[in-house]
Amino acid sequence: MMTKYFYTSQMFLLIALQALSVATAHANDRDMHPHVVVMLADNLGYGDIGAYGSGGQIRGMPTPNIDALASESLVLTQFLVEPGCTPSRAALMTGRYSVRSGLNSIIVAGTPSTLKAEEFTMAELFKKHGYNTGMFGKWHLGQEQQSLPTSQGFDSYGVGILETTDGTLYPESMRRTGMSEEAISKTQPYIWSSKENGELEKVRAYDLNYRCEVEGDIATAASTFIHENAHKESPFFLYVGWSHVHYPSGAAVEFKGKSAAGAYGDMLMEHDARVGEVVSAIDAAGIKDNTIVVYLSDNGPVQFEGLNDDYLGSSPGPFRGEVGDVLEGSLRVPGMIRWPKRIPARKSNEMVSIHDFLPTFAALVGSALPKARPIDGCNQLKFFEGEENSSREELISFIEGEVSAVRWRHWRIYPKQIVESVGNPSAAGLYAHRLEGMGYPAVFNIARDPRERLNLVGTEAWVLSRYMDIVGRYLESLKEHPNPPGFSMTQFSK
Repeated sequence: MMTKYFYTSQMFLLIALQALSVATAHANDRDMHPHVVVMLADNLGYGDIGAYGSGGQIRGMPTPNIDALASESLVLTQFLVEPGCTPSRAALMTGRYSVRSGLNSIIVAGTPSTLKAEEFTMAELFKKHGYNTGMFGKWHLGQEQQSLPTSQGFDSYGVGILETTDGTLYPESMRRTGMSEEAISKTQPYIWSSKENGELEKVRAYDLNYRCEVEGDIATAASTFIHENAHKESPFFLYVGWSHVHYPSGAAVEFKGKSAAGAYGDMLMEHDARVGEVVSAIDAAGIKDNTIVVYLSDNGPVQFEGLNDDYLGSSPGPFRGEVGDVLEGSLRVPGMIRWPKRIPARKSNEMVSIHDFLPTFAALVGSALPKARPIDGCNQLKFFEGEENSSREELISFIEGEVSAVRWRHWRIYPKQIVESVGNPSAAGLYAHRLEGMGYPAVFNIARDPRERLNLVGTEAWVLSRYMDIVGRYLESLKEHPNPPGFSMTQFSK
């Protein structure tokens, strides 16, 4: 009898150890392959969010949900992007300067700009490692078959905005010119959704009425995706391309009149609530510790919407600049990462760029990136996890394929200076000019002079040696890997 009990107890012990081993292996696998949710706001400036010190309640439009996310995150106070919607989205997906994929300008319908099939994207990385991949919201990387989300690594796509929210304005503007409805219908943007075979189909018109509802539908679709995939054997990657706070202002009815900052403030408060819905879906599913949440903006603000009497829009905070230019306020935006299990919550003023996420995620899942192309992003995993105290030191920005700004540490250097347009209100961004100086770049100390008022080239010209080194290494990379021709609407070949 003793022998029987002995062997029975040994058998149960072996089963228990095997179960523990499986559980431990599963936990370790989730450390290497956590769920990943990336949320990208549209035209959200540094000065909009309460957690960044100069927005939120201070401007009459509180952001409690994003502030709560920030309190649990690594908050990046020097997170840098590219100058516009398409360039930043290309940089996020490919880990490369957008000029390397021919997407350095904002895509306008009817132009040939599009994400090429040969690019390797973040979704393809996760798909390669067994992730279920889904996307909802704004894509803005082209409408050719090769460029669609479902052709670039995503299993599914919904509440899809393939182009820019500007398009909601076009039909009414065209009607005022007396154009035919047939001509107007050709410019009408649509909401898209993928079928089981990956093909996209039109769901409904993306017009000014639906502009007020789309953010809520994106949040609902993203939350449903989380609920359906949270406890599957395979991890998931979810990319949420928010439509807010891009003009035209369009908050859902329950948010209208909520802020003291007018229509823009109402829209920001709705955006904050929708971000909260997605974060709550993660937490309610019980996967908070095993889910990386990344919240970013694609570029700096549109400060003056100019569409009605309530024209004040987003804010660059203490900086100068807006979407379309390469001033600090266009390129420095909110960015935060939450992963309670491995990323300590803190604030850091170390430099991180939107290009860094692809190589960082590749390091996380133990994957090598394609070698037959330059990757401009840096692996920031050890910095994110607190094992290293410093991150990258340099970044190049482009306009129409030209090197237009260089960051090295706290210095920003411009080959040509950005000059605001004449008007009321005056604006940089899409309305600005770039002017040649006297043969020397302009040099600004961003730490001491965040609004870039004092050109220090005469007294700090030593910085130009680092500038020339950074630009020189980029130009050297073009010898083996030349950039594809970009598209310009002002410069045409003969």
